Amino acid sequence: MRVLVLNCGSSSVKFAVIDTQTKESISSGLVENIGVNGHVKAKGPEGNIDFNFDCPTHAEAVAEVQKFLAEQKLIDTIEAIGHRVVHGGKYIKSERVTQEVIDYIRSITLFAPLHEPAHATGMECATKFFPTLPQVAVFDTAFHQTMPRKAYLYGIPYKFYEEDKIRRYGAHGTSHRFVTGEAAKILGKKPEEVCLITAHLGNGSSCSAILNGQCVDTTMGFTPLEGLIMGTRSGSIDPAILFFISKKYGYDIDRLDKLVNKESGLLGLSGLSNDMRTLTQAASEGHVGAQIALETFAYRLTREIGGIAMALPRIDALVFTGGIGENSKLVRKMAMDNLKILGYQIDEARNEKNGKESGHIISKDGTPTAMVVATNEELLIALDTEALVK
Repeated sequence: MRVLVLNCGSSSVKFAVIDTQTKESISSGLVENIGVNGHVKAKGPEGNIDFNFDCPTHAEAVAEVQKFLAEQKLIDTIEAIGHRVVHGGKYIKSERVTQEVIDYIRSITLFAPLHEPAHATGMECATKFFPTLPQVAVFDTAFHQTMPRKAYLYGIPYKFYEEDKIRRYGAHGTSHRFVTGEAAKILGKKPEEVCLITAHLGNGSSCSAILNGQCVDTTMGFTPLEGLIMGTRSGSIDPAILFFISKKYGYDIDRLDKLVNKESGLLGLSGLSNDMRTLTQAASEGHVGAQIALETFAYRLTREIGGIAMALPRIDALVFTGGIGENSKLVRKMAMDNLKILGYQIDEARNEKNGKESGHIISKDGTPTAMVVATNEELLIALDTEALVK
């Protein structure tokens, strides 16, 4: 099946046409700056495009995607549409898109205010521009719905869970689920036979504990703000810090939200950048802020890994994925050097090549297994879509 995968963000639409048999991307692209001055960049078998256009809403963005796919002679080959959805709330698995699903996604806007309205609008636009195609919603939170109560509850009055469903939901579930399957193959096992710690590291980062193929703990929480230090997000902090800053500097709720979501993390610690490549280079040249950001990022990562490891009876592999996890030799080395209490030892030569010449493995022989596995969320969305449609 050929599946059009749509990822509608607050001001962008990312798309790809995936062939589920060959598992290849036939066409892909990005429409960004929706609401300002739209820009589309895409590639396909008939050629590439890259230009600006008037794009006030997501409707114009999805229309441009349809136009491009028509020019690429792909429209008639697409059999279904799969949507990435950041927050699925009550949903524990991927679902066929119905009006009920769209309405529910809008009802939980407060869970992910930048993303949920865009997802719902994207589904409505897809219905308009591709009226005959079945659609499937794939939720980033669904994979984490197997967490036990003791892992997902917060230490606040229970009524807030009962009445408002305030709990830990996690994120990046599609990525964690994909690399769980891939890591199991590498280990010669089925997903339900493996216990893993998966570390999805990028501008947004999270770790998950996987018991017999199912998530039993993860570092992100009610929102994607909890857990690891990230590109511009603070990760977990003492809530009283926000009370202090508010009282001393007069920050209101919106200003505090901006502080912890857009001005913190690697950017805030370094005072330079949220890009790991920039920080790695700067740190090697003696930039103190970059060095601080790197060592703090790596330490928090290993602290969280150590914490969620307690949810597992054993660890068959530590799996690095995501933009940083797959490409930053330095971060992986710093993390594994901090994990010596768990027995991890890095093989410098294997790590230098991102595990590409050693069957994904970057740990020394005879020591606990650590590996690098490239994630492919678009492919998993396409496969889920195919399974539900067929």
